[in-house]
Amino acid sequence: MSLQWVALLLAAFFAGALNAVAGGGSFLTLPALVFAGVPPVAANASGTLALLPGYVASTFGFRHELGGIDRRHLLLTLALSLVGGATGAALLLITSNAAFRRIVPWLLLAATLLFALAPWLLARLASRHNAEAGTGTTAAGVALVSIYGGYFNGGLGILLLALYGLLGERSLNRANALKNLVSAVLTTIAATLYAIGGAVVWQKALPMMLAAVAGGYFGARLGRRIPPAILRAAIVLIGLVMAALFFARG
Repeated sequence: MSLQWVALLLAAFFAGALNAVAGGGSFLTLPALVFAGVPPVAANASGTLALLPGYVASTFGFRHELGGIDRRHLLLTLALSLVGGATGAALLLITSNAAFRRIVPWLLLAATLLFALAPWLLARLASRHNAEAGTGTTAAGVALVSIYGGYFNGGLGILLLALYGLLGERSLNRANALKNLVSAVLTTIAATLYAIGGAVVWQKALPMMLAAVAGGYFGARLGRRIPPAILRAAIVLIGLVMAALFFARG
């Protein structure tokens, strides 16, 4: 096995592990694919596909919380996730590799800063006693974040938790359940469109998917032993280093 394949499979394994316990897996998969010679748009599409099973598994894990949510709310969330994810994927497919290469370091940096600020942001939102937002506001928020997720997956979970906090969701379990549902649905439709659009490098995406599934399994089992502060600091450091490398590549 070549050194390139070792790097790709290790990146996918640890990305799956990170997503299982904290998030930030795309900080590893996207750079690994780009540095392996995959064009940026295809790297983003292939890395997103590789991490898809983790989103589906997370949604299944919160199925009981989803069962307690109003059916109309769930149907609206599903519809908006589909439309938003499809829109974001379509925008990615019409973005040139040169343009996306210029955007990537800024996206990585923004996602890293969002991840770093997540504990403070979510604590601030939890301390506020927001009234539950109306249907229109909720729909607009979910649609916008879904478009972002279909275009670039980094920091998606934190954005969704922050969104539901702003919308007045009081239950963290329900917010997590909705976050996982939106992530799984929009990533599924986005990955489907990436595949139809020919943006997926299958010979790399499928082995990485298997490695990410293995990483997710072991990450869920071992992640609890790592102090959250150390884990978060490591992920932020990874994100900053990857953003710096992309800035340096110009």
